[in-house]
Amino acid sequence: MDSNDAAAAFLASRDFILKYRTNYDEAVRAFRWPALTHFNWATDYLDRIAAGNNAPALYLTGEDGREVVRSFVNLSADSNRVANYLHALGARRGDRLLLMLGNEVALWETLLAAMKLGVVVTPATTLLTSSLRLS
Repeated sequence: MDSNDAAAAFLASRDFILKYRTNYDEAVRAFRWPALTHFNWATDYLDRIAAGNNAPALYLTGEDGREVVRSFVNLSADSNRVANYLHALGARRGDRLLLMLGNEVALWETLLAAMKLGVVVTPATTLLTSSLRLS
């Protein structure tokens, strides 16, 4: 199954779930996971729906109450920039990235960039701080 077929299968599954979101019994009875052999959610789904799509894709509310809204177009473009940066640093499919960010735009851009590259992200809790001392 190529990425076009995989993307179509993923979208069909998403559409099924949306169609039956108020009919739990039918959704459970009839839903089948698609067999996605070659599918990258960030490139095969997000980037495709992001093309020319200025609709909001990400809403974040900071601890100070400030809201940040990012469109699909922005998330796609900015995650591409982060992916290109990581790639220039030598990040390749299967590499690991320890990521310690709070719930901020950079977190989501970096997660999407890692997906695009096939880099495995290990999230580090924000409780790990510089005050942690290892003896």
